[in-house]
Amino acid sequence: MTTIHTIIPSVVGDLQLVAGDGGLRGLHMAGQKYFVDPAVDSRPDPSAELFVRAAEQLEAYFAGDLRAFDLPVEFVGTAVQVSIWEQLRLIPFGATTTYGALAAAIGKPGMAQGVGQAVGHNPVCIVVPCHRVIGANGALTGYAGGLERKRRLLELEGALQPGLL
Repeated sequence: MTTIHTIIPSVVGDLQLVAGDGGLRGLHMAGQKYFVDPAVDSRPDPSAELFVRAAEQLEAYFAGDLRAFDLPVEFVGTAVQVSIWEQLRLIPFGATTTYGALAAAIGKPGMAQGVGQAVGHNPVCIVVPCHRVIGANGALTGYAGGLERKRRLLELEGALQPGLL
């Protein structure tokens, strides 16, 4: 399998994009937890068509002009992780859900903590909107890209009023 990568600037800092043969495999923020450096087994390719499309869509998203991404995603993980990451893609722009609700949606009620771990290891942030998952009490909870970035993304989408939570 061939993997390629590039880095693009954004309003939440530099974003590293990684792609495999089947689509986007990674979208990582600078300083993100659980970051795996793709440079070890991939080559840079900033002009790849997928990266150009991703950069255009991310720019439109950050400008408030895009509500849903139209990019192929190639998940690499366990069957349970992939089912959780696919479920994340169903959370609408401007909406939030909880870890417990995600656990119920994949048919594993009571597995909220395990869902939280999978959400935290989401390899394609923003495009696969793990930032839309909040605590059962409505509070912002952990985010691999940092809580301030999570707050900023939710405010951008209108899912969080500035200064709340």
